[in-house]
Amino acid sequence: MAAGRARRPLGPLWLLGPLRLGLLLLGQPGPAAASRSGSPSPRTGSVLRTFTPFHFLVEPMDILSVRGASVIMNCSAYCETPPKIEWKKDGTLLNLVSDDRRQLLPDGSLLINSVVHSKHNKPDEGYYQCVATVESLGTIVSRTAKLTVAGLPRFTSQPESSSVYKGNSAILNCEVNVDLAPFVRWEQDRQPVFLDDRVFKLPSGALIISNATDTDGGLYRCIIESGGTPKYSDEAELKILPDPEEPQNLVFARQPSSLTKVTGQSVVFPCVAVGFPTPYVRWTRNEEELTTEGSERFLFLAGGSLVISEVTEEDVGMYTCIADNGNETIEAQAELAVQVPPEFLKRPANIYAHESMDIVFECEVTGKPTPTVKWVKNGDMVIPSDYFKIVKEHNLQVLGLVKSDEGFYQCIAENDVGNAQAGAQLIILDLAPATTGPLPSAPRDVVATLVSTRFIRLTWRTPVSDPQGDNLTYSIFYTKEGINRERVENTSRPGETQVMIQNLMPETVYVFRVVAQNKHGPGESSAPLKVATQPEVQLPGPAPNIRAYANSPTSVTVTWETPLSGNGEIQNYKLYYMEKGQDSEQDVDVAGLSYTINGLKKYTEYSFRVVAYNKHGPGVSTQDVVVRTLSDVPSAPPQNLTLEVRNSKSIMLHWQPPPAGTHSGQITGYKIRYRKVSRKSDVTESIGGTQLFQLIEGLERGTEYSFRVAALTVNGTGPATDWISAETFESDLDETRVPEVPSSLHVRPLVTSIVVSWTPPENQNIVVRGYAIGYGIGSPHAQTIKVDYKQRYYTIENLDPSSHYVITLKAFNNVGEGIPLYESAVTRPHSVPDPSPMMPPVGVQASILSHDTIRITWADNSLPKNQKITDARYYTVRWKTNIPANTKYKTANATTLSYLVTGLKPNTLYEFSVMVTKGRRSSTWSMTAHGTTFELVPTSPPKDVTVVSKEGKPRTIIVNWQPPSEANGKITGYIIYYSTDVNAEIHDWVIEPVVGNRLTHQIQELTLDTPYYFKIQARNSKGMGPMSEAVQFRTPKAESSDKMPNDQASGSAGKGSRPVDIGPDYKPPLGGSNSPHGSPTSPLDSNMLLVIIVSVGVITIVIVVIVAVFCTRRTTSHQKKKRAACKSVNGSHKYKGNSKDVKPPDLWIHHERLELKPIDKSPDPNPIMTDTPIPRNSQDITPVDNSMDSNIHQRRNSYRGHESEDSMSTLAGRRGMRPKMMMPFDSQPPQPVISAHPIHSLDNPHHHFHSGSLASPTRSYLHHQVNPWPIGTSMSHSDRANSTESVRNTPSTDTMPASSSQTCADHQDPESTTGAYLANAQEEDSAQNLPTAHVRPSHPLKSFAVPAVPPAGSTYDPALPSTPLLTQQAPNHPVHSVKTASIGTLGRTRPPMPVVVPSAPDVQETTRMLEDSESNYEPDELTKEMAHLEGLMKDLNAITTA
Repeated sequence: MAAGRARRPLGPLWLLGPLRLGLLLLGQPGPAAASRSGSPSPRTGSVLRTFTPFHFLVEPMDILSVRGASVIMNCSAYCETPPKIEWKKDGTLLNLVSDDRRQLLPDGSLLINSVVHSKHNKPDEGYYQCVATVESLGTIVSRTAKLTVAGLPRFTSQPESSSVYKGNSAILNCEVNVDLAPFVRWEQDRQPVFLDDRVFKLPSGALIISNATDTDGGLYRCIIESGGTPKYSDEAELKILPDPEEPQNLVFARQPSSLTKVTGQSVVFPCVAVGFPTPYVRWTRNEEELTTEGSERFLFLAGGSLVISEVTEEDVGMYTCIADNGNETIEAQAELAVQVPPEFLKRPANIYAHESMDIVFECEVTGKPTPTVKWVKNGDMVIPSDYFKIVKEHNLQVLGLVKSDEGFYQCIAENDVGNAQAGAQLIILDLAPATTGPLPSAPRDVVATLVSTRFIRLTWRTPVSDPQGDNLTYSIFYTKEGINRERVENTSRPGETQVMIQNLMPETVYVFRVVAQNKHGPGESSAPLKVATQPEVQLPGPAPNIRAYANSPTSVTVTWETPLSGNGEIQNYKLYYMEKGQDSEQDVDVAGLSYTINGLKKYTEYSFRVVAYNKHGPGVSTQDVVVRTLSDVPSAPPQNLTLEVRNSKSIMLHWQPPPAGTHSGQITGYKIRYRKVSRKSDVTESIGGTQLFQLIEGLERGTEYSFRVAALTVNGTGPATDWISAETFESDLDETRVPEVPSSLHVRPLVTSIVVSWTPPENQNIVVRGYAIGYGIGSPHAQTIKVDYKQRYYTIENLDPSSHYVITLKAFNNVGEGIPLYESAVTRPHSVPDPSPMMPPVGVQASILSHDTIRITWADNSLPKNQKITDARYYTVRWKTNIPANTKYKTANATTLSYLVTGLKPNTLYEFSVMVTKGRRSSTWSMTAHGTTFELVPTSPPKDVTVVSKEGKPRTIIVNWQPPSEANGKITGYIIYYSTDVNAEIHDWVIEPVVGNRLTHQIQELTLDTPYYFKIQARNSKGMGPMSEAVQFRTPKAESSDKMPNDQASGSAGKGSRPVDIGPDYKPPLGGSNSPHGSPTSPLDSNMLLVIIVSVGVITIVIVVIVAVFCTRRTTSHQKKKRAACKSVNGSHKYKGNSKDVKPPDLWIHHERLELKPIDKSPDPNPIMTDTPIPRNSQDITPVDNSMDSNIHQRRNSYRGHESEDSMSTLAGRRGMRPKMMMPFDSQPPQPVISAHPIHSLDNPHHHFHSGSLASPTRSYLHHQVNPWPIGTSMSHSDRANSTESVRNTPSTDTMPASSSQTCADHQDPESTTGAYLANAQEEDSAQNLPTAHVRPSHPLKSFAVPAVPPAGSTYDPALPSTPLLTQQAPNHPVHSVKTASIGTLGRTRPPMPVVVPSAPDVQETTRMLEDSESNYEPDELTKEMAHLEGLMKDLNAITTA
């Protein structure tokens, strides 16, 4: 219908938005105000629009007709313009123009001539509806009326001959179908029967004759006259018999049957009883006697039938017919149910509205059964949609009005017994033209600041025309994309520039625009803004058909079905249950669709609900279902059983019910058992009602009886009380007078109480029911207390100290109080001892529970051994932290021996102490206990993040920061995120980890003239903290003129390599001619370089041959020793990474005496200025500094960072002072360490690098082009930096060329040697992911070798995993002059005397060498080994000289 019709396109912008004008005129608050607080003014400009009266004067009613009759369906409608009337039958318009049987009367009624009805053709029966239409105004429809056509005359039962005693009642049956019942009449002897209250016809057609007389005898028949020929039944004879001489049994000839009627109809309950004597019939309703006096609607017919006219809802109930003839009584019951057609409690009201507004037509109906409501607009059904919604069961809400929504809306209510309609008119006003004056321009910068699944928050800036905007209101128009029906939301107060749009659909695109409005009217609209709501997580709906039933007194079974809106596979269910009246819910996980809960309380109400879970989480809970567990016998006996001897033959019992929670059902009574104490076997039982007392009479005089009581439920008898005994009086006591005076009264005063004791009166023959004690200061009448007759003492409490009290005692019985006995007493004075201090608590302990909670426990020696507190003492706990120093104590009180201190700061040391207070006495503070709260992830980001460019290196930047203010623990590192796009997803940013608590970091190889954004995140042992705000930094436009040569030559180092800076601590060699990175300053021609390369190659081959020959001639014993060492070293490859706890001391080894001394580790080199770049690929490696702790930490955190550049070792400087060698026996296996040795005689102060090592600045990197024979020593930047002094302190000797560093398989052929190396290299690489520029020799005494260039034929595939070592080739590069380092330099050539020295094995670990007994060298072995090597060097010198 209307919802589906085309909507008007959006109008000019100046029209969109002034819809609040009408609202403002009335001071209305918002968009839906039309439906809440009236309507806009109907006056728009000079045009006045009013509501047009348009309604039905007469509506069609239900009609019962017969075949061939004529029927008129009445209808008449009123309007100023005469409406056009049409008719619908069964929802379809009738074409009356060409219909010869049906015609429209002038008033609008429908005439049907000669109703047609047969078994297979029923064209006229059905539902009719009148439709009234006024052009340009609208359409309304009437209620629907049912036309029923009675069927063909047919008897379902016919009268039968019978006889009846005079005075009794007779029934003659004539059953026809319900439609024909009104057309039935009776004849007696072919004459019509006149009906009255003695002879009457039932609605079914049967005839009842009450109080029969002789004249009632004859032949009876019934006739159906439904138009056409009457149909007669068979005739039946009724005989009247005289009264019988003997009584006849009382029976019902016709009983009432249950009926359902509609309000306003009449009801007949037949009740015909026959018997002798003639019975009398009476009626009850809901077990109350029913009388007809004063009621015009209730009528008793002769013979006892009941007629109720104009039935109402109050008549509902159970009706009972009771027949009584003096000899016997019989009953019959029937229930009356009443149905109510729909009625309107609130009818829809006419509404004025503007376009884009939301309105609500209200409609409240009642009826029984509950009516259904549907809405019609201009005669067409309203189909619910996104914009037409049924709210609050019956109301119609129209969202985002458009002009075509005008018209008449009708609420049609319908149930099984009727229908009704009520309508209202909607007028959509044209927008008032703006008054003269400036209008606002469009609001600026409309953005969605919050987008959820079902709501969006919009914000905007004030228009340019009104920057203050204090008096502007705003209308926000929105619609689904592609739909022209706009809705509007208005801001709640002037000047507000944000609004929350609610009730949106998930995952839907909406279009928003904002219009500002001032006193002159609405201004321009903002540009449309498209926003898509978030998708909604698909959670399960509620499980349908949840049911709970009790299986036993302690168990309940709950069942349910799978949710229809499962939205994904259900993983499990959670069943929640709770005892009624409690507030703590329990739950249990269930895999299936039912569960039985055991262990519940008996006869207790529980509520149950079920929540389904899928992969997204918990779904919607079901409604609670409540069920009570079954009852059982009580589980506890009655309480406080007391016996009161009344006289010599009776005893009164009093008791209380069993404790609450033990009844296990409804207490239905109590069972009392009693017996004589002397004869325990003879027990008498008495069952009473629910009263809590019982008088047991008929007892014997002067006899002792025992009694016990048990509670009863429908399930049986519960446990009984213990036996309690009392003795009846020997003779009946006198209770015709008051008791005599008690025989004695004694008082004992205390400070605030007086103990009163007494003895009973001497005359024991008068009944005493109890005693009355009166007391007061100076007068005994201030207070009175009554006690039981058995009591002999009482303590009067809460008295004043040092006060004079008068006390009186009287015995009383049911007649009255006896003569009082007086006594006086003075309470004792209140002595106040000085409070002595209490002992302080001991054993105070602090147990850390979390990052902000510590439990304090203690013991109190002033308590008994079980440490149970029985008095009013309390404990005070105080605590503070020493940071900052002036922190004040916080305190809290506790009544137990522990206290939970919450709200503490993470990772903070607190001190705690406790004191105890009892009354006015307090202890001193206990000894303190200390506790440090656990760490928590940082809750604030690093502060003061700054980014600066590195001087002279435009592609390198330095990031500085300060630790987070809320570190919540020891900072173990930072992560730097940087990106060129500040809006990129965080997982697309580049990550640079920083290990430790350093506060600066370098990032290299950035792109020039590019803005970068940096964020920093701190981490501690608990995890990552929040990120800092992004900091922008733009790299310089061009590299500076003093650009480092390594930037130009980096391409030769292999893909992805990056230059490494030496750092500011670098000192150029004295007299050297090369740049800080070894770049040449005086180039040689290429021919000279070629000669050098060829010469070096020849020398290298000669050296390799010599070494091979020499190695094969070594002694057998030395071979074994070497193999043992090799085996030990290879064994150490299986390092597990946890050796960082073992750190043997570093050793200085003097070259001449080989003395071994421990030396201190070098201090951490400049921890603030070390950078940790991530290698861009496996070749992008940076030399590592000497601080091993940070390296270990890096590896533990699996970040591939390497300390470099600014981390200059101070150790190298120190070792340069002495001609000794640092042997760093560190416990960190994967980081090879430089081996060094002093040089004995150097002829000249300048030495040359071998052309194959460090030939270019980029060769300071490690590469995978590895020589098959491992290199024993290497040189680091830090060693080079301080090498000058060590050269000066070294005696001169012949220079040595680089020698080949041999593997452990010295004497194997070259192929096997290479294989051994490859195996070792692969094994190492698997254990070490972080290649570094340090190569550690595998044996302390095998570090005196210098490497040689490999044989020309040796090749190695760089794709295999290997330990990256220094590059062997650097062609086309001149030789440089460099000072010799104190640490063994790599590949030095010292012309002209080459010396060959066997090197250490290729294994890069030393820790296992120190630990392994096979490879341990004692001092004498070291001396022998050294002497052997010195001799060896002399032999080699001699060979090479020759």
